[in-house]
Amino acid sequence: MYAVIRSGGKQYRVTPGQTIRLEKAAGDLGSKLELKDVLLVQNDGDIQLGLPVLANAIVEATVVEQDRAKKIIVFKKKRKKQYRRTHGHRQNYLAVRIDKISV
Repeated sequence: MYAVIRSGGKQYRVTPGQTIRLEKAAGDLGSKLELKDVLLVQNDGDIQLGLPVLANAIVEATVVEQDRAKKIIVFKKKRKKQYRRTHGHRQNYLAVRIDKISV
């Protein structure tokens, strides 16, 4: 059994027991989340497809970790013009463990 969910402008294929990193969302460590933007559910060869989302499908998850990703360095340069800029960015994320997919 798996589902395709939408969170933070991205789509994820999830199965029960899997841990995924979502964009930063509200939720404390150990709290339960209900992800309601379920686009597709597959169960024993039976596929249910939402238009665009399934109305009665919910993916239940538990927050495992809140942290920031590795730093990404953005470097801009225009040669022969003495122009250089260095900028760093660390994206916040929420690691969740998928507990149950219910339809």
